[in-house]
Amino acid sequence: MRSTWTDSRLDDLNGRVNELSERVSELSNRIDGLQSTMVHAFIAITATMITGFLGLAGLIATQL
Repeated sequence: MRSTWTDSRLDDLNGRVNELSERVSELSNRIDGLQSTMVHAFIAITATMITGFLGLAGLIATQL
């Protein structure tokens, strides 16, 4: 293992860290978008289920 870091090695490390930071940021943005989509889908499914249950309850009430 080297005990000292040359300027070129530090520059290379800096470049790699910046590249990794950009990739993590991009991944974070994709996960945020997926989370937003999942929340919207959950709301839509919940609204559909409530509408279905209310329709079923109305159907049962009209048959009594």
